[in-house]
Amino acid sequence: MTHTGVDVIDFLFYTIYPVIAIFLIEIISRAIKIPKWLKLWTQAAVAIGFGIYYWFVLPEPQNFPLTGLVLFALAFALLYQGRRAKISPDKSPY
Repeated sequence: MTHTGVDVIDFLFYTIYPVIAIFLIEIISRAIKIPKWLKLWTQAAVAIGFGIYYWFVLPEPQNFPLTGLVLFALAFALLYQGRRAKISPDKSPY
């Protein structure tokens, strides 16, 4: 992946970091039993943070605008599911 200015290992790390963060939030929220909507909104905030970093903060040849866009779409879906979980927690399988 030298055409993007990022090594393959670094690219894999950039891919794994958001996944690790979202899974850690899931594990912690289940351990301390926080409400589903709060867990989903926290995961959405993390996805937005990584999306902003990947799209706008990384320098030009090394940024990942498509990955940032996907993370923003994931954040939108998480916010929607969090809203549904807050309105009717019994109908939310998350």
